Amino acid sequence: MPSDQSSVSGGVLKAAREAAGIGLSAMAARTHFSLSHLSNVEAGRRAPTAAVIAAYERETGTTVDRRSFLALPSLVVVPESVAPHMEAGRIGPSTITRLAERTAGLRQMDNYLGGADTYRVFLAELESSRHLAKTAAYSEATGKALRSLIAEQAQQAGWSAFDAGWGDEARRLYQMSLTEAEEARDESLTGNALAFLAYQKHGTERDAVETAAASVEHAAPHVPAAVRALLLERLAWAHAVADEPWETERALEAAHEALARDSAVPAPDWAAWVDATELQIMTGRCWAQLGQPQRAIPVLERILSGFPDAYGRDKALYLTWLAEAYRDAGEVDQAASTLKVAHTLSAPVASVRPRQRIAEVASTLAAHRSVPAVAELLTLVSPQP
Repeated sequence: MPSDQSSVSGGVLKAAREAAGIGLSAMAARTHFSLSHLSNVEAGRRAPTAAVIAAYERETGTTVDRRSFLALPSLVVVPESVAPHMEAGRIGPSTITRLAERTAGLRQMDNYLGGADTYRVFLAELESSRHLAKTAAYSEATGKALRSLIAEQAQQAGWSAFDAGWGDEARRLYQMSLTEAEEARDESLTGNALAFLAYQKHGTERDAVETAAASVEHAAPHVPAAVRALLLERLAWAHAVADEPWETERALEAAHEALARDSAVPAPDWAAWVDATELQIMTGRCWAQLGQPQRAIPVLERILSGFPDAYGRDKALYLTWLAEAYRDAGEVDQAASTLKVAHTLSAPVASVRPRQRIAEVASTLAAHRSVPAVAELLTLVSPQP
């Protein structure tokens, strides 16, 4: 029997499709989901995934409240949910494959939701895998793969905690990930755990640089190109925060070169999002951080003009660096207008990071309160009594 929540979500999708004048068969053809699957989703017999909802939004031009995902039974993760994959208490590679695919599917939520919404889901998934590691029997190879999966899940849960503003919990999870990745001898995940730890170190720039540099050193030459590019761009950011322009540029160039290089090893799902667009965004952010608006503005304007509003948290964050660059270029009115757009995009997302950044950059415009756009912005972001 379908749940009430599934029925409501499916009904919303069906209404959006019909309002757009798209038949169910046409929607299946456009989205590459099977007709029977979409029929079950719309009827409430199957819970819609993030990918299905994103496809409906794209094709119908409507926006769906993705926070309703978290009420769906399909996303309630408890240790017992692993049991069907176990045979007589023993697990093998197929179990790890299923759990890795599940983790990859859940990761899609991070594209649309803030950490305060996703944290409990990702943490439950992590605890489920840790429970499995303690209670199941498996070979050495399967145990190694399970440790890598736990390291990956700890990073995802840590990122959600960081996004929600829970720094201590994020640090605990990143440290857990580092331990598990080292035990599994997984160079990519070890490097990424260190990169996450470096990214979190705001007030100790030199320590952040050293940790980020260590993350790159842990990534052997044979790691996937996207992983090496990701670690290098985070090293570039650490250098930018430490006000080291030459080192920043060198790390950015290395990241672009790494991504352009053919890799015999495919990128893991957790790094599949690293592409040329991501590197361009990081490039613009670094130059904005270094106070070089003439280099930051063209890059960020070009990339963000085509960046989907559906990724509200990320776009809002990126716009704050564009606003900072406009401010440093003396374009105060444009800076304020850009921050107002960021504020609108971030409003429905349960993430503290864009709001903190918007407030931080807006405060630097206070001396220009006589400019109407700035006055309006400051009123908008000021805490209400």
